[in-house]
Amino acid sequence: MSDLAHTVRGVDHVAYPTFDPAATVTFYRDVLGFPVVHSICAAGWGPDKHPDFIHFFFDIGNDDRLAFFYYFGLEPFEDGGPQGDAYSRFGAEVPVWFIRSRHLAIHVDSEDELLEYRRRLDDSRWPVEMRVQHETIDSIYTHDPNGYMIEITRALRPVTPQEDLDANLTIDALVDVVSQPNPSMAALLTRKAELIVERAAAWQDAEDKRRLDAEAVAK
Repeated sequence: MSDLAHTVRGVDHVAYPTFDPAATVTFYRDVLGFPVVHSICAAGWGPDKHPDFIHFFFDIGNDDRLAFFYYFGLEPFEDGGPQGDAYSRFGAEVPVWFIRSRHLAIHVDSEDELLEYRRRLDDSRWPVEMRVQHETIDSIYTHDPNGYMIEITRALRPVTPQEDLDANLTIDALVDVVSQPNPSMAALLTRKAELIVERAAAWQDAEDKRRLDAEAVAK
C-alpha cells in the first residue's frame, strides 16, 4: 500500500476520437442528457499536416467530463481488423471479452436512476445490450456510436474497509506473482495467503493500540 499523499479530485476528462460527431452528440446529449459544456475550435494547430479539429466536452457529473476529438478530413482507419472502435481495431481472433475490458463506467446513485437511463437507451438506436450485477454494483451496458463500450452503474452497497484491505493484499500478491515465471490464479492465492500470515502480527498490534487509545479516551 502506498504512503504517498492522495490529493487528486477525480477525473477532469476522458477523451476519445470520433468519426461521427453528429451521432455522438445525439447519443450523449439528446439520449443520455449529458450537457455540452465546452468546445475548442482548433484551426492550424499543432505540427505540420495536423488537421483542423473540434474538441468538445460533455458534463458527466461531479465536475467530470467526457470529451471527443473530431478531425476534419480524417477517414476511419480500416487496418487492424473488424472488431473494436474508432480508437482501436482488433482482428477476428481477439476475444470479445478482451475488447470489452476497455470501457467507461459512469456512476448513478439509485436503481430508479439506472432504470431511467435504461429507458432512454432502449428508446434510442443504442439499446442496452446487457445488465449485470457484480459483487457490489449493478450495471447496464451498451456501445456508443463510435463503438466504445459504455457502462452505467450503481452501488448495491458500500465497499467496506475490510474489502479495501483485501484489495491491497490482492494487488500486492499480483505484483509479486507476475514478476515470476508462469503466473496463475493459484499462485496469486498462495502468495496472498502468505502475505496475510506475514502481516497478521502488525494488524493485531495496530488493533490493540486502537483499542487502548479508545479506552484511554473513554476514561
